[in-house]
Amino acid sequence: MSTPELSVESAVATITLRRPEQANRLEPEDLETLLAHLDTVNADPTILVLCLRATGKYFCSGYNIGAIGGARRVDFEQVANALEQARPVTVAVLQGGVYGGATDLALACDFRLGGQATDMFMPAVRLGLHFYRGGLERYVTRLGLDNAKRLFLTADRLGAEALLRIGFLTELCAGDALESRADQLCDTLAGQAPMALLGMKNHLNHIARGTLDAQALQQDVQRAFQSEDLREGQAAWLEKRPPRFSGR
Repeated sequence: MSTPELSVESAVATITLRRPEQANRLEPEDLETLLAHLDTVNADPTILVLCLRATGKYFCSGYNIGAIGGARRVDFEQVANALEQARPVTVAVLQGGVYGGATDLALACDFRLGGQATDMFMPAVRLGLHFYRGGLERYVTRLGLDNAKRLFLTADRLGAEALLRIGFLTELCAGDALESRADQLCDTLAGQAPMALLGMKNHLNHIARGTLDAQALQQDVQRAFQSEDLREGQAAWLEKRPPRFSGR
């Protein structure tokens, strides 16, 4: 086990972090691998969902502190921004601790599922590290200014229930239900109408950041309105059967 692994099953791709003996700490080469995997996923129109998982007790302990400031071809912000901008809908499955830059990777995802062992903290201020723009903006737009200040400026560690309250977790799963719930969510997302699913994911993120392209939104609305998928969705609704979407 070493660099993150990409696997694809039907419309769902999975990237798995694979350094459990180091709490899935990310090394410079891991950033390059993650970016390459995102490029691969974005280039495949059949992939509608991207699931981010990890092996072992921890989800991810963030970037290797000893490598901060070293030469590298890909920086952490680049990967986090690329994850937020990924074409498929993204789901982070957080089975354990999420620390440092890994908290931003999780926030970059559209859904974050956690279990009772999930906790997080952002120790940048303890290290004398000023976080990058994209991450600061993600914290504020997704968690609110007060929560962002608390997490960045105090380096407080929050447990699963608190993470659910502040919106870091989309959903908190009881007992051993995390994996099955993640599979269920991915299957649900993969079964939706592709144009509407991916279009709304994209435009919702732009709305949150105040960067909406109104013309592009209207074009996507019109495209979906004229699609075969809309006609299929209407027929399936009236016939009380599951829809069979084609992405056209």
